[in-house]
Amino acid sequence: MTVSHHNASTARFYALRLLPGQEVFSQLHAFVQQNQLHAAWIAGCTGSLTDVALRYAGQEATTSLTGTFEVISLNGTLELTGEHLHLAVSDPYGAMLGGHMMPGCTVRTTLELVIGELPALTFSRQPCAISGYDELHISSR
Repeated sequence: MTVSHHNASTARFYALRLLPGQEVFSQLHAFVQQNQLHAAWIAGCTGSLTDVALRYAGQEATTSLTGTFEVISLNGTLELTGEHLHLAVSDPYGAMLGGHMMPGCTVRTTLELVIGELPALTFSRQPCAISGYDELHISSR
């Protein structure tokens, strides 16, 4: 098995809070652009959503849900040209849903995030002959 690896990098962290009514995807995109984050990831997240947009594994369509949801996990990578984020939420009865986070997730009360950045690296997406998808490519800055 071949593993892609690169030199290590120091890390820098940013803390932010999204407010009720804000759309998560657009706010994360704006934050990445404003701070010129070339290689970042979601280090931590807690909060709640009223609208959830997920693409379930192996599906093409986005599933949109409205209600009261607690964010159990939001993780993935962020870069200037895109992102790869997975979201898990629970409903008021504790039932969990999760998948690829899509645009259309709206903050209910708060979304508190810690975003890490690797300043010596750049993330991008390139076609992968093995998976058939655009996958993470890591390069030195």
